[in-house]
Amino acid sequence: MKKSTAKTIVDKLSYIFTDKPALKFETEYQLLVAVILSAQCTDERVNKVTERLFKDYPTPKDILSLSNEQLEGYIFSCGLYKSKADHILSATKDIVEKFGGQVPRTLEELRTLAGVGRKTANVVYSVAFKGQAIAVDTHVFRVSNRIGLVKAENVLATEKGLMEILDKNDWSRAHHYLIYLGRSFCKAKNPDCENCPINIECQKRIKR
Repeated sequence: MKKSTAKTIVDKLSYIFTDKPALKFETEYQLLVAVILSAQCTDERVNKVTERLFKDYPTPKDILSLSNEQLEGYIFSCGLYKSKADHILSATKDIVEKFGGQVPRTLEELRTLAGVGRKTANVVYSVAFKGQAIAVDTHVFRVSNRIGLVKAENVLATEKGLMEILDKNDWSRAHHYLIYLGRSFCKAKNPDCENCPINIECQKRIKR
């Protein structure tokens, strides 16, 4: 795909979708916790869990007052609750002890936190700190490969491919657009190609 076509796709999607995440949060720390919880879980479910959790324990120091078992009780319905509780408490301890209670602002420092891989770091960096990064989740991986933005076999290769074909100033917003496109039109099963806003540019559609 040409870079000009990729730019057209981003611009078209910008008229339809928001460049804001579906997760609800009030602080950078709450965003980090929500993203950790979102692994293999829907944003809708995470929002229900964090609404209660953040009401009772809104800050890093508040969260550290919880035991693993107490935190697990709050986040149980998100799945993988034991490992997520471990990661949240460990990352929170580092935030308090190593970063003065503030979520670190660089990708390198974010990735030193427990449970924070490339995807989570990229989301927090782009959303909380307005940096340019592309977080590749299942939707971004599927959609970007399906429509022809990239041709990659794994998440890391997809991220690098998107960074090459997209203007850097579009990285963060394109990540959100691709997620929403994957949820609304370019679904894993029975994609709605007929009504898709970028069906003209889509390489899969062209090959039919």
